[in-house]
Amino acid sequence: MQESTDRDNLLVELRHGLRREEAIRSILEVIQKSREDEGPVFEAILTQAAELCAASQASLQLANAERTQFKIAYYWGFEETAFSVGGSAPLNSGRPIPEVIRTGNTINIADLIDTDLYREKDPVIKHVVEIEGVRSWLIVPLMNGPLAIGAIALSRKEVRPFVKTEIQLLESFAAQAVIAIENVRQFREVQERLERERANGEILSVISWSRDDEKPVFDVILSNASQLCNASVAALVLLDGARTELTIAALQGSFRNFAVGTSRFPLDGDFGACAAVRETRIVHRRSTRDIQNVEARRNLEDDGVRTVLWVPLMKAAEAIGVLGLFRSFESPFSDSEIALVETFAAQAVIAIENVRQFRALADRTAEVEALNASLETRVSEQVDEIERMGRLKRFLPAAVADTVISSGSDKMLSSHRALLGVLFCDIRGFTAFCETAEPEETIEVLQTYHQEMGKLINVHGAGVDHRMGDGIMVLFNDPLPCDDPAGDAVRLAIAMRTRMAELCRSWKRMGYRLGFGVGVSLGYATVGMVGFEGRFDYTASGTAINLASRLCDEAVDGEILLSPRAAIAVEDDFQVESRGELSLKGLREPIEVFRLASGYST
Repeated sequence: MQESTDRDNLLVELRHGLRREEAIRSILEVIQKSREDEGPVFEAILTQAAELCAASQASLQLANAERTQFKIAYYWGFEETAFSVGGSAPLNSGRPIPEVIRTGNTINIADLIDTDLYREKDPVIKHVVEIEGVRSWLIVPLMNGPLAIGAIALSRKEVRPFVKTEIQLLESFAAQAVIAIENVRQFREVQERLERERANGEILSVISWSRDDEKPVFDVILSNASQLCNASVAALVLLDGARTELTIAALQGSFRNFAVGTSRFPLDGDFGACAAVRETRIVHRRSTRDIQNVEARRNLEDDGVRTVLWVPLMKAAEAIGVLGLFRSFESPFSDSEIALVETFAAQAVIAIENVRQFRALADRTAEVEALNASLETRVSEQVDEIERMGRLKRFLPAAVADTVISSGSDKMLSSHRALLGVLFCDIRGFTAFCETAEPEETIEVLQTYHQEMGKLINVHGAGVDHRMGDGIMVLFNDPLPCDDPAGDAVRLAIAMRTRMAELCRSWKRMGYRLGFGVGVSLGYATVGMVGFEGRFDYTASGTAINLASRLCDEAVDGEILLSPRAAIAVEDDFQVESRGELSLKGLREPIEVFRLASGYST
């Protein structure tokens, strides 16, 4: 009888051993496949650990680089949690999970009710016991060298302490989690290094050919800086010759309160950029809440900025400007990111100095002639590029042609889907006006209208616009990407409406009774080239295009109508109100239409 029992126990133990080996093997396979993301590994580890250890819940926590906070990176089996994935908590609270991370020691709690933290009514532990129903808890550290970088926790909803073999199994899983984290970290470091090398190469290449103009260098520096450092906006600000005032020289992204060439700051002002130049030091505002200057803080926060970095442009021992990065979320820039921005700042100084020297040489005729001989090949290449641009711009909108040329590829011209902010506008009463006005009057009104609207379209950075008589279609987010296509379209619509109000008042004095209406939609459309050799056009088609056109048709004088999706996208920034449901041509069902809450009358 005893022999049979021993044999059964041996078989059970053997099956458990085989199952554990199978689990470890499957996790290793996931690790091999997940080079860019730890998530699938974490999921596999927690699922296998919970199953093999008969746990009702499992979670994996990671500490931040400063070892002051930890967050839940993944969890399994929870219906309600004290912290959600991504939520953080202090590492010095004395609770079991942060203690394991802080000390690197495993904690195995037989019954959470029988702990001081529960008896003292610690809110988190009380939630874990009374809401999540946890009684037995096992937490093992994720050891990377001498320090724990995180922890894995298993829990049971009954009092049943975890045994030695389960602890050993979870520790082996923890080691595999560390391997996965390290693999992804190394992979990302390699990718990041390659991206930075590519960016440096691109900048140096632009510096080599942009000898008489810093702007292309500034643009490529800001583009790479914002992309590699996850910044929503990047700016390059230069000090004037008298060293009294800073001016924004280049901008990547958009600000409502600051603009290139027009935004100026006195050097003795209480702004981060001024302090960085004046004191030749990096100014890093981890949160705009730390900015003492109320005006500067308000302007930045109005533009959605939450974290700011200013790095001075150093020439010898003096700063000649500053490179600024802005994040729309609170997250300090890392040391490696700051070092990268310092490199970019040095390259900007090289470009500035190159251009200064080139312009100095241009003032000396003899040296300019000698220089021209060495630049002959480059000039030929530039002429070819200009000719190519000219050919493209004969049948493409300028914005599309510029984007194609800068990308070095014609692929973007092929048909593709894109999320667009679409604006349609036209003149109210134009047809009746044409029937009674002289042809010269009609042409003059139309020319003034298109000229003024064209200026606004350019200022607001639209990708494509099409003119059809008094009708204009404007597309945002293709081919020129933008962060807020619906908002940009509405801002343009408001600017158009304001200018048209002025024009209509002047026309009214001449006896012309004209008005203006706008329709704005947000949605996906098919974008690409249409036409034949010499007669191409870059345009879009789809429901979003039709909807904006129909809304424009429905708009009364001074009214800006919005599709439901566009209204939702902008409702935090603009006051919108329902205009009720409308049946629009081309749409099978009526839709609710919205409008901006204010208008004008002519």
